[in-house]
Amino acid sequence: MILQTSDLCVNPSDEIIRLGPLTVRFLLTGEGSAGTIAAFEVFVPGAQRLMAPAHSHDHYEETIYGIDGTLTWTVNGRQIDVGPGQALCIPRGAVHRFDNNTTQDVKALCIVTPAELGPQYFRECAEAIKAAAGGPPDLTKMAEIMRRHGLTPAPSPLPQA
Repeated sequence: MILQTSDLCVNPSDEIIRLGPLTVRFLLTGEGSAGTIAAFEVFVPGAQRLMAPAHSHDHYEETIYGIDGTLTWTVNGRQIDVGPGQALCIPRGAVHRFDNNTTQDVKALCIVTPAELGPQYFRECAEAIKAAAGGPPDLTKMAEIMRRHGLTPAPSPLPQA
């Protein structure tokens, strides 16, 4: 696909997608980059955890750039703090998740290359979270949404004896 000058735009959508207390706003989607890159901001209030299970993706890398506050990413079992001005590249196949272990709100830029993930994934997750009416989302439903959009939920850890 060849992009015409008329196809180019800044911030293709000013849509804010709410995932419980977290929000996502896409700055660039695959449609606006010939499928090469997707970029979105994520806002995580203080003391919040990622509602979806830890996961991996085999078809793209995800790079995180800290803007405000510090997110703790767990990548293949290793905890890594990403603060303002720091970047973390999560390679294909790496199991990961994040938590905001501080009381400070966090804003980060997430970049997906190639652009295999888009706003529809987050819209569907938002619906599943909303359906939970303040409780934990249905993990079976969340896993189904993840798989449909190229994410592989990690197996749940075994309970400690």
